[in-house]
Amino acid sequence: MARYQQSIEELVLNNGRHLTAEQIYLRLKESHPSLVLATVYNNLNELTRQRKIRRISLEGFPDRYDAPTRHDHLVCTVCGGLTDLPLPDLTDWIEQQTKSPIEGYDLKIHWVCPMCRAAQGTKT
Repeated sequence: MARYQQSIEELVLNNGRHLTAEQIYLRLKESHPSLVLATVYNNLNELTRQRKIRRISLEGFPDRYDAPTRHDHLVCTVCGGLTDLPLPDLTDWIEQQTKSPIEGYDLKIHWVCPMCRAAQGTKT
């Protein structure tokens, strides 16, 4: 399993997109012909467990994988596309509200992306 871990981690961290397990598999299959999809899933689970990458779960869409650095996302409710959204860190504010330390948070703001909005014929 560890044999592919570095390649998977590098792809997730350096591709500039929020890839699914299948997209990761297809990209790595070119350079690693013996790779199987189950190996990709196993490595993604391990990398997520180690907090080297993070999984972003979206209802109705495949999980996506991203860098573990704290940032938020816009999620298109039509195509499931993710867009990074640099917002101020809310950890202190949340901890003040809850009067308790938090481990972290994952803010996903739902919207319709410009491409889907255009396809629907809706203005921004």
